[in-house]
Amino acid sequence: MSERKQLYRDTEHARIAGVCAGIANYFGIERWLVRILFVTSFFLLAGPFMFVAYIAGWFILDKKPNSSATAPIDNIFQHGGKGWRNKVTDVDKVSVKTKVWQAGEPPKQAFYDITKRFAESEARLRRMEKYVTSKEFQLNREISRL
Repeated sequence: MSERKQLYRDTEHARIAGVCAGIANYFGIERWLVRILFVTSFFLLAGPFMFVAYIAGWFILDKKPNSSATAPIDNIFQHGGKGWRNKVTDVDKVSVKTKVWQAGEPPKQAFYDITKRFAESEARLRRMEKYVTSKEFQLNREISRL
C-alpha cells in the first residue's frame, strides 16, 4: 500500500519558517522554484494575501518529523548476535530527476553517489570477509562454544 503524503514545514531546509520548503517536498519539486513563485506572486499578484497565507502556514503546519534519512551510512549494517542484518533506511533510496523543476539529484550526481556507496559497501564486505576467515574469528567461535 502506498503511504499517504503529509504536508509539513521543512525547518531543515528553511529560509524563514520552512513553509515553502515543505510545499516543495509535498509536491516533489525544487525548493527554489516554490520560493520564486511565492515571491513573484507576493509582489505581482496578492501581497497581503500571500503574507497572511505564509504566516498561517507557519502556525498551522507541523514541523517535519526526524526521518531515518539523516542516519549515517555506516549504521546500515549492524551485527545482531546471530549474524549481520540489514537495516533498510531511506539512505538506500536515490531519487533522480528527469526535469529541471523536479526534486532529486541530476543523473550524473546520482550515478556518482551510487558508485561511491557501492565502493564503501565493497570495502565493508572485504573487511567482514577478512575477519570471518581469520584465526581470531575461529578462536572466538571455539571459545563461545565452550
